[in-house]
Amino acid sequence: MKTNGFTLLEVLIALVIFSFGLLALAALMAKGLQYNTSALHRSYASTQAYDIADRMRANRLGITAGNYDSISGTDTDPGCITTGCTPAQMAQYDGWAWNSANAALLPSGSGSVTTDGTTYTITVTWDDDRDGAADDNFVFQLQP
Repeated sequence: MKTNGFTLLEVLIALVIFSFGLLALAALMAKGLQYNTSALHRSYASTQAYDIADRMRANRLGITAGNYDSISGTDTDPGCITTGCTPAQMAQYDGWAWNSANAALLPSGSGSVTTDGTTYTITVTWDDDRDGAADDNFVFQLQP
């Protein structure tokens, strides 16, 4: 009975099975990293939403005057922090500083604040899969 080469065939089959196992493990690790990064971005977004809510609560005169009614990613620095800000300037600064932090912490990150008269809706958006479309968001509602 000839058995030459039979052990080599068993080793090759075991190597193929082991290779598939390693590829599956690598795919599992890549997905885990992706989900972990996604969770980190959502955590940053929720922290940022609470940040602007705290800024708004600290500037009651700005809320009463309607200065926080429409914050968007296009706000600019009023340049009054060292000299003293009015409530309107403080609201403008808050929007600028908040969106600067959103852009730094989140990929394509930006935020907006809108109101229906009594409730403020704070929305933080970012691009979680980095395809160019900021399609993930965190929405928080505030009644000061």
